Amino acid sequence: MQAFSIWTEQRVLMAVVRGPWSDLTARDYVAAYIDAASTLTHDDWAHIVYLDDWGLGSPDIEPIIKNLADWAVKHRLRYFAQVFSPNMVKQYQLNRMLISDLGTCEKRTFAQEADAFAWLNEMGFSTDSNGAMAKRA
Repeated sequence: MQAFSIWTEQRVLMAVVRGPWSDLTARDYVAAYIDAASTLTHDDWAHIVYLDDWGLGSPDIEPIIKNLADWAVKHRLRYFAQVFSPNMVKQYQLNRMLISDLGTCEKRTFAQEADAFAWLNEMGFSTDSNGAMAKRA
């Protein structure tokens, strides 16, 4: 099983992440993320990531993901939705990896994908699937 899947729908970058991550996995993710996002950076865009199947990561992934978050915000990421069932340990590592002040980007966490897609729709970022395909990616 792949550690992640990344694709775009309209102006939304979609990602599903799985399993435990090492720094090599994080670097592969960053490369794929930037490649996919580069088609969106000419305008404001949004990102949704599914984290239920993510098994956390070694501490050395944290600065790699922090740098990616900084890159995304500098390249017009405006809305960022995380989707996963409540998990304090997962939330702790996610908080350590993301820059504390996202500036022009608003981040929210949702337990249900429908709520995440409803929020993105409210913000003007609709998708073809509204998440229906994401669990299978």
